[in-house]
Amino acid sequence: MNELHWQSLADVGELLHAGEVSSVELTRLTLARIEATDPVVHAYVGVMAESALREASAADADFAAGTIKSPLQGIPVGVKDLLHTAGFPTSAGSRVLEGFVPTRDAVVVEKLRAAGAVIVGKTVTHEFAYGQDKPATRNAWDTTCYPGGSSAGSGVSVAVGSAYGAIGTDTGASVRVPAALNGIVGLKPTYGRVSTRGVFPMSATLDSVGPMARTVRDVAIMLGVMAGPGGPDAAGYSDHGAIDEPVGDYLGGLGDDLTGVRIGVERDYFFYPAVTDDVCARVNAAIDQLAERGATIVEIAIQDLELAVPAGMAVLVGDTSEWHQKFLRERGDRYVPAVRTMLELGELVLATAYIKAQKTRTVVQRGYRAAFEEHGLTALVAPTVPRTTMRMDELEVDLTGSGETATSGFLHHNFLANVIGVPALSVPVGFDTAGKPVGMQLYGRPFAEADLFRIGAAYQCVTSWHEMHPVLPTA
Repeated sequence: MNELHWQSLADVGELLHAGEVSSVELTRLTLARIEATDPVVHAYVGVMAESALREASAADADFAAGTIKSPLQGIPVGVKDLLHTAGFPTSAGSRVLEGFVPTRDAVVVEKLRAAGAVIVGKTVTHEFAYGQDKPATRNAWDTTCYPGGSSAGSGVSVAVGSAYGAIGTDTGASVRVPAALNGIVGLKPTYGRVSTRGVFPMSATLDSVGPMARTVRDVAIMLGVMAGPGGPDAAGYSDHGAIDEPVGDYLGGLGDDLTGVRIGVERDYFFYPAVTDDVCARVNAAIDQLAERGATIVEIAIQDLELAVPAGMAVLVGDTSEWHQKFLRERGDRYVPAVRTMLELGELVLATAYIKAQKTRTVVQRGYRAAFEEHGLTALVAPTVPRTTMRMDELEVDLTGSGETATSGFLHHNFLANVIGVPALSVPVGFDTAGKPVGMQLYGRPFAEADLFRIGAAYQCVTSWHEMHPVLPTA
């Protein structure tokens, strides 16, 4: 029982179904793990112990009655503090929302509760996920280092075993970067695959809500619960919902055989000089292992990828400032100064620049689609980020002599998925020479998350990086 927090979500689910552990026991262990680890890593902004134990008791009652709602039933998970949780504060990491307690859950939270999941707490986010402030959350593998962006609280909670899965949001890599830097799995789903109703937005056309967990199978289980629109009453929210696309079987194709899978490698864009030797070596080794499982690896070139970041930034900055316009005028003094500055700058984006950026997104999308069609690709593979984690004071320093900082490198490798709306999955593929995690990213076709799960799961069938866990210093 002492090491139960290192088990995967799927494994503890089997224990629950077999009656070898109760949800109340599992939840108490998770709450104890939060108490032990959070003084060190600061993954949570609020712990929902009382309601979590009620939900765990209800799950146990369902098990006893033979009622099985989902593979998530009775399992403790964390939720990013951008998502509304009825009766529990949602602050989005900001004093602007001080005292705000939602009266209803976000659609994703509704789906988790309906599936019988146990929500143990709200995880830390940057102020409104904008990434301009520096929350107290620290990297699970090196607490002096950067944890990876606005969903870092969710990523770190999984990495240290204080949640079996967690919900993040991803507008410009905020699920995938924390996943890579903390050695876990994170998915940015297809745009519209998961509802964003009841989630504080950044950009209505870039935002995604995604699962984070220890294994690809765990993430597939979570997406199966989260995907799709909410019920008819979800229309009361002002932000967009999910596309009513059928939710497929994300678990059926998982195994170690990749026969018939074609994976593209775009080296000019994703393996350029700013990518460190350690990251290149680990990702190239992972690509070789995918080939050994039967995948065909294809060297390709994709037109216009370099347009993704400038187009996406114009949209992101403009959209975010528009949404905050009222708050900025009424409660501007409550924002972190750096966030307020960015919101004010966003109001200077010209309408012509914004429209050109939206048109440019279509150009990038065409190039991506053409490459997939020409080469018959199942997925595209790349490093999730060009380098492993670094000290907080190194974030905006050019460490490689390439003229690029760590944060600009994160966008370079990840923003494409948001700009054109495709799914992207980050999977751990080892460690650098300093013992810091390396991530590999798989880009896919729209609504083809199952393909990414198949590839990622096959890799995890023959590797054990996802089974390794950090040793935390004493608080």
